[in-house]
Amino acid sequence: MAEVTITFLGTGTSMGVPVVGCDCAVCRSTDPRDRRTRSSLHVRTPESAWVIDTGPDFRAQCLREGVRSLDAVVFTHAHTDHIMGFDDLRPFCFGARDMPMYASAETMKDLQRVFQFAFNGENRRWPGYVRPAPHVVDGPFSLGSTELTPLPVLHGHTRMNGYLFTRGGVRLAAYLSDCKTMPDDVAEKIAGVRHLIIDALRHRPHPTHMNVTEALAVAARVKPEATWLTHMCHELGHAETEAALPADVRLAYDGLKIEL
Repeated sequence: MAEVTITFLGTGTSMGVPVVGCDCAVCRSTDPRDRRTRSSLHVRTPESAWVIDTGPDFRAQCLREGVRSLDAVVFTHAHTDHIMGFDDLRPFCFGARDMPMYASAETMKDLQRVFQFAFNGENRRWPGYVRPAPHVVDGPFSLGSTELTPLPVLHGHTRMNGYLFTRGGVRLAAYLSDCKTMPDDVAEKIAGVRHLIIDALRHRPHPTHMNVTEALAVAARVKPEATWLTHMCHELGHAETEAALPADVRLAYDGLKIEL
């Protein structure tokens, strides 16, 4: 039995795939791997289960993957495609249960502004609503026996946190869903990680996201055992794109599970 299971709840960019009103080949594809909801990750270990980000498709993703309980939520940044499923955390807080939430100081401030009706305390919180227990991430922290190390990177002008998952001193996975640059100190922290999960929006350059070429260059620097591309738009067809990749690089898809 796997000790750690990483499930891709979503692998798409902010508009998802298919895109509303688009008739391109990928949006019309019958390959289920070309249907991409907004990017999010679910991690389960023997002691704990958590998600990274709660995008607009969060409810449907949880139903699809049978996610019935959560011990924590970890946020990368506060763009709408990563936080707007916040309201769907309500079932995980039934019984007046607090939900630990981890985010950088900047992201936590944005969450408290957007969802002030959840963060404003017992006297004003609507009964039965999400009960956030905020934890500002300013260094490594643990969920069960897994250490999460924040990996601050730039996503255009936005600073977002990727995360490195380590258990028993083994660097299992690094998740960098939205990034344009890879600082040397972050590359050093994740060098030799078993699984690199990284932003690869499309083939053409983009001002705030890595394209496929840039993601492959990071993989060449980090030298993981396997690389998974995520946060992809409708310009990347799964089968066609994957056929041109190196053997140790694959496109992630919604529902894919990595068992460690």
